[in-house]
Amino acid sequence: MKAKRDDFLSWRERAREVIAVESEALASTRDTIGDGFDKAVQLADAALSAGGRIVMTGIGKNLPVAEKISATLSSTGSTSIVLNPVQALHGDLGMLAPNDVVIALSFSGESGEVLRLVPFVKARKIPIIAMTGNARSALAREGDALLLVAVAAECDPFNMAPTASTTATMALGDALAMVLLDIRGFARDDYARLHPAGAIGQALLTRATDVMRSGDRLAVLPPAASVKDALLAMTRARAGAAYIAEADGRLLGIFTDGDLRRYISREGASLDSPLSETMTKNPARIRDDRMATDVLRLFRERQIDDIPVVDADGRIVGAIDISDLPKLKVM
Repeated sequence: MKAKRDDFLSWRERAREVIAVESEALASTRDTIGDGFDKAVQLADAALSAGGRIVMTGIGKNLPVAEKISATLSSTGSTSIVLNPVQALHGDLGMLAPNDVVIALSFSGESGEVLRLVPFVKARKIPIIAMTGNARSALAREGDALLLVAVAAECDPFNMAPTASTTATMALGDALAMVLLDIRGFARDDYARLHPAGAIGQALLTRATDVMRSGDRLAVLPPAASVKDALLAMTRARAGAAYIAEADGRLLGIFTDGDLRRYISREGASLDSPLSETMTKNPARIRDDRMATDVLRLFRERQIDDIPVVDADGRIVGAIDISDLPKLKVM
């Protein structure tokens, strides 16, 4: 029976049913991971180690899925390209190189456009990883490794529209990409080099020294300096904290606006008191070579407003105020 246009409860229930079907498809596909997955990883790793690429191909809805998997692979250190099987038979076969490996997507395993490509790939002695929902299909038989997309049903009432199957296919591609990332030792710095633009790149390339305050914007005082000295230094630096350090620059403590308010509320408080008696000793700090993401994490974990930046010997070289967070570009 057709749902009414304003039957909101029915819409919500149907949406939950769709997500439940896709969740079941993901769980089922997860449970089928076995020897075929291991073989696929070995073939892909061997191709990459030999200077080859992972060539993704598929037709229909699986072509954009192949594009997404390829993008994830490339962005995490596993070089990948996409080959349209139709265009391949009209000249794009030239994209294939001897050390490549092909991952062919077809849920039925019987897609004519993909199967017509197979003999030309085999003629070049390029291994094929079949990613399909039918272990007995022609594509599965032709593959050198099988990645099984175990989906019992699609989400539509006709069991025809690629929904749960494409979700599971994409997830299996992500699983392959993440395993390759691990075994190939792809690190955060590698990720940063591949993402120089945008928020991700900024977050991974920006270090504490790139955003810290220094020079005239940094209030540094000896432990014998007074509370009044700290107030004057903080005013000149337009900062919310003064940092107390030894003569050689080694950080001893911090004196913040909050420390001042708490101190002057005490009976007998004097602006002439030495900072050694009023400062917060051994404050949280961060190394000058740490990433902006580490700075942000420290702000969140410690719930503080000011973080001193120190070098490898513990000498203060700068500071980051909570008002500097927009410069981190990782909010």
